[in-house]
Amino acid sequence: MLDHTIVKIVHVACVIGSYALFLTRGVWMLQDSPRLQQRWVRIAPHVVDTFLLASAIAMLIMMRQSPFAFDWLTAKLIALVVYIVLGTIALKRGRTRRMRITAWIAAQAVFLYIIGVAFTKNPLPLLS
Repeated sequence: MLDHTIVKIVHVACVIGSYALFLTRGVWMLQDSPRLQQRWVRIAPHVVDTFLLASAIAMLIMMRQSPFAFDWLTAKLIALVVYIVLGTIALKRGRTRRMRITAWIAAQAVFLYIIGVAFTKNPLPLLS
């Protein structure tokens, strides 16, 4: 059986890795870099995000919690969906450069919100 602390460390490491990859790909998008087309750049984020999701689910199972049991978990889940949509617009689906940049910046704000909620366990982290 996995230890909760180990799963949490894996989760946090994946959060850092996922964001680092998103930030890097965003910078490369701004530079119109051909590095965005490298095979590892297209695969690595999916691998890291799969481990991120798996570790989150594992922690919920270990704690015997529903993601909707607490308002802060629900807020994180909703914000995660928004982050994913904005990230997709930023890196793939944005029709214009301006739209991609705006979505990239907005996605980073949502990411910071998710981190704030995780640390404070409050859906309004700036008020705690």
